[in-house]
Amino acid sequence: MCLAIPGEITEVNGDVATVRIGEALIKASLMLLPEGANPGEYVIVHAGFALNKLDAEEARESLRLIRELAECGSEEELP
Repeated sequence: MCLAIPGEITEVNGDVATVRIGEALIKASLMLLPEGANPGEYVIVHAGFALNKLDAEEARESLRLIRELAECGSEEELP
């Protein structure tokens, strides 16, 4: 299963952004964002590409839900 994760852009260098996701910094292409992006903005990242922008509150809520799901999943045994 693949999952797109929200993160905050910390730096932009041409068409590539450095994005903070939790404690990790990753590189993500901005080529799929027609309007581009700037440091301090939040984006959804999947497979090395920023897919779209979202506001800070949406990003926080998405991350909260992902953490909640991860915690639930770790408590259940798989068949």
